Amino acid sequence: MNLLRRKPKLPAALRPALAPDERVVAWAALDGDQALVATNHGLWLPDGKRLGWHEIHKAAWSGRELRITPADLAEDREEYVVLVDGPVVSFLLLEPGEVPDQVRSRVTRSVAYTSHHPLSAGGVRVVGRRVPGRNGLSWAVRYDAGTPVKLAAVTELTNELVSAAREATAPPE
Repeated sequence: MNLLRRKPKLPAALRPALAPDERVVAWAALDGDQALVATNHGLWLPDGKRLGWHEIHKAAWSGRELRITPADLAEDREEYVVLVDGPVVSFLLLEPGEVPDQVRSRVTRSVAYTSHHPLSAGGVRVVGRRVPGRNGLSWAVRYDAGTPVKLAAVTELTNELVSAAREATAPPE
């Protein structure tokens, strides 16, 4: 009989200002008349900010708590951005519904390409992600802790790695 039960509709007072082509796929109530709202474009936080699926570096579900690690911009380079972990935000979800599953699957689906490359000191991960409403991939790198990111040789090698990844994923002409 659970198959016939409809999931409760998001109350209008908790509905964020969605983009014209954005739709709610799951939501979970939080304390204080707030909600965590998953859409086809990203995750709306209680503060009214939306994190696009491509902007979430990590998501962990404990069975009661959803922990989100956003990716923060460290540097904007010509063909890609350098990202670092932003502050972790946590949400206690007593009735999570499909929110944890939607977050996991949509963050995972946003990743079209990922490859880690060891460097002489440290390493770098090159990532190509899908962004809703945008053609092509959005490219980013994440350096391992201790990598000398300010060295010109590291930047030059990173540029080459991103260029090679872009070529490898480019649609055939």
